[in-house]
Amino acid sequence: MIEVVYNDCLGKKVRVKCNTNDDTIGDLKKLIAAQTGIHWNKIELKKCYMIFKDHMSLWDYEIHDGMNLELYYQYSRIPSTTLSSFPPMPPTLENLGKSVDDF
Repeated sequence: MIEVVYNDCLGKKVRVKCNTNDDTIGDLKKLIAAQTGIHWNKIELKKCYMIFKDHMSLWDYEIHDGMNLELYYQYSRIPSTTLSSFPPMPPTLENLGKSVDDF
């Protein structure tokens, strides 16, 4: 059993006890979500700009007892499929082949 400390950009520290060999990063996110109240899909764990993948174990990333890691919150992004459903842009003078002098 190890204890890992996570710091977020808001100055909050989260301490989580977990198992090195058995637990994955996804399991760790769920433990953090239970303590912070934020959905585990919205949590992103990093160390030196390296984003940890959910399916990898703590042992794969060599996470040890007392290690400090970075905790970030993902914000929802607009999927590219919804952008095509927006109405087309209104025509401009350049699209109509006219200039300001024509008016």
